[in-house]
Amino acid sequence: MNSKWLKIGAAVMALAVIMGAFGAHGLEDRVTPDRLGTWNTGVRYMLVHGLALCGLSLLPSTPRAVGVLWTVGIVVFSGSLSALVLLDMGILGAITPIGGVAFISGWIALAVQAEKALSTPQ
Repeated sequence: MNSKWLKIGAAVMALAVIMGAFGAHGLEDRVTPDRLGTWNTGVRYMLVHGLALCGLSLLPSTPRAVGVLWTVGIVVFSGSLSALVLLDMGILGAITPIGGVAFISGWIALAVQAEKALSTPQ
């Protein structure tokens, strides 16, 4: 078990729950419904990828790149959406796709690793 990814994943999950609660109780009356939707999208992707990082810790052999890419995706994708909402700076949305590419790249790296593991004779 790779405890590093479990620790990072658990911390991301805790932060996502805090941010979700803040969105529901602290932002609901302060931002437009559209901006609240943007906030919730960032939180949802944090939750999914935080959980994925926790699962990554259970794999016997996973390239470090997968966890790094997902962590970068969380920071850039979810972070830029959160900043966009809190600072009301639409330009920050231009950064968001970089985080999306990091998420996708991490999933592709995991698929490549799985293919290698499955095609290697045991």
